[in-house]
Amino acid sequence: MTSSPSIRPAAVAGIFYPQDAIELKALLRRLLAENPSKGPAPKALIAPHAGYLYSGPIAARAYNALKDLGSTIRRVILLGPAHRVPLRGLALPTVDYFRTPLGDIPLDREAGVLLEGLTQVECSDHAHQLEHSLEVHLPFLQTLFDEFTLVPLVVGRAQPDEVAQTLERLWGGSETLVVISSDLSHYHPSERARQIDGVTAQHIENLMIPIDMNQACGASPINGLLTLAQNLDLRVRRLDLRNSGDTAGSSERVVGYGAWAFYNA
Repeated sequence: MTSSPSIRPAAVAGIFYPQDAIELKALLRRLLAENPSKGPAPKALIAPHAGYLYSGPIAARAYNALKDLGSTIRRVILLGPAHRVPLRGLALPTVDYFRTPLGDIPLDREAGVLLEGLTQVECSDHAHQLEHSLEVHLPFLQTLFDEFTLVPLVVGRAQPDEVAQTLERLWGGSETLVVISSDLSHYHPSERARQIDGVTAQHIENLMIPIDMNQACGASPINGLLTLAQNLDLRVRRLDLRNSGDTAGSSERVVGYGAWAFYNA
């Protein structure tokens, strides 16, 4: 008897983004229409992962950089920080699909083979169960790409070279997109946040590590990408840099959001 496929259900639909598929599609269309992006198609992105009310415009700016790749991208490598579960290294899930209100995304089973022998990578569905840092990106990806497989990795305490080594194994060619999920500074007044995030932006754009957790909750995956970008001589372009005081809410206590595109030289 064939077993039923295993599915990681949406954990933050109705909280970080609409649970109703029609409402979600309409919101995504509006966000993408209102936040255009110019330039060549990137190999990798850094984009934020807060609720769409707050970070959706910045994420849309990042994803608009991919608007001409709908039929090209066949695999997405998605890394984001662990918010819910203490974790050493990186965690792959064992399920077959990730579900959102827009449908089910198949996971790339070849990833486990490619990552064999890397002691920093473990399998853990628990690490993914409630994690929002990856999930909020999925509806954007489903909107842009016709058909793709997903390699979702939650990143805990990991050295830059450990993340870089993992990314290098999965890097692939033009069919593969890498997305790093991270917000920036947390809970400062808006002007102070702009100063902190401005420094972080300079570090990213000059491939300078380390970025620390006070600068970005996704510091570990960002540092891994920057390390690999140094080795591959990638170019970086800023797409957006704002905070929640610019998009929604008070300017007294904000969260920073940025978007960057990485290109082959």
